[in-house]
Amino acid sequence: MALQIFCKLLLFLSLTFFITSQAHFAEERLTFNELKATQKLTKLHFYFHEIPNGNHPTAVIIARPPNQTTVGFGTLVMIDDALTEGPELASNIVGRAQGMYGESSQSESSSLIMSLTFAFTQGKFNGSSISVLGRYRVADNQRELPIVGGSGVFRFAQGYALAKTYQFDPKTGNAISEYNVFVLHYDTLFMS
Repeated sequence: MALQIFCKLLLFLSLTFFITSQAHFAEERLTFNELKATQKLTKLHFYFHEIPNGNHPTAVIIARPPNQTTVGFGTLVMIDDALTEGPELASNIVGRAQGMYGESSQSESSSLIMSLTFAFTQGKFNGSSISVLGRYRVADNQRELPIVGGSGVFRFAQGYALAKTYQFDPKTGNAISEYNVFVLHYDTLFMS
């Protein structure tokens, strides 16, 4: 019985090794010069609307440490916030800020780690997105987030986003932030 199990195991491992050692992956190395791509800097300006309360909140707490009743270290929030041309929520919506952030400091008030995608839904950037990831200190007059990638028009994106508070209502928690985004990307790269 033990010999049969040993033989089956040996056969299985041999076949697994044979199959995985025969796998080949296609790889093609191209340089940006060969692709005739031109790098371009695009500046974007929009407003970010966060509504944590009410009938249709755009930011909700998804995790909180046990025995904690207020927002603080360890709190995680999922968002789907409107991005608009102007500071009014009724202004033309150009996209959504989707992702999450968490309270990441035990010693500083409102120091967040943010992982967001700015998904654009209008104009020439419709269907494209920019991803940001970084530390966001709410109390700072101006916050900077690095751009870590993108999709569509913004493939191979890099750059930074500058945010500052435009308006904050401490009673409701509603906030409007003004964003100036500087994104370096390649014009018409791999668009087929």
